[in-house]
Amino acid sequence: MNPVRYKVRECKDEARIEQFLKQARIGFLGLADGNLPYVVPLNYVWMDGKLYIHGAGDGRRNQVMSENSEVCFTVCEEYGTITNPVPAKTDTAYMSVMVFGQAEPVTDLDEATQVLQEMMNKYVPGYYNRPLSKQHVEKYRSAVYGGPVQVYRITPQHLTAKENPVEAESMYKAGTNEGQSV
Repeated sequence: MNPVRYKVRECKDEARIEQFLKQARIGFLGLADGNLPYVVPLNYVWMDGKLYIHGAGDGRRNQVMSENSEVCFTVCEEYGTITNPVPAKTDTAYMSVMVFGQAEPVTDLDEATQVLQEMMNKYVPGYYNRPLSKQHVEKYRSAVYGGPVQVYRITPQHLTAKENPVEAESMYKAGTNEGQSV
C-alpha cells in the first residue's frame, strides 16, 4: 500500500482519526467496475474499528462489490480557507481519512440491527422513541426497490489520514478584506 506522500500533513493520532470517523457524516465509496471507477457518496457509521454502510439489496453498487470486494472509502471535511499574504500559500483547512479494505455483506441479524440502530443514533438522534427491533430489520422492504435493505461491513486492511489543522487567525472571512494585501 502506498504511504502518505505529504508527510507534514499525515495524521497518525488514532484517537483523532477515530473521533473524526465517528462524527463525519458523508463518505465516498470507491469501487472498481471492471476498468471503470465508480464512486458513491453514502452515509456510514464507524463502529468497533470497522466501517458500515447500508442501502438497497440490489443495484450497481452491490453488483460491483460482489465481483470485486476491494474498496476504498474516503471521508473528508473542509473547515475553510487559510489565507496568506502570498497567494500561492493560500490553502485549505481539512481532514481526510481513506479506509482501504474489503466490503462484505452482514448476514448476522443482530449485527445488522446494531449497525442500523447506530445509523439512526448518528443521523436522527432522539427522533425514535424506542430501539430498532430485529423483526423490523428482518421484514423491512425498501419503498423504492421493494427488496430488503443490505448492510455491508468494510474491515480496514490499511488506513491513511491527512489534515491541515484550522488556524483561526488565518481563516478567510467572507465579506471582509482582513488579511488581504495588494
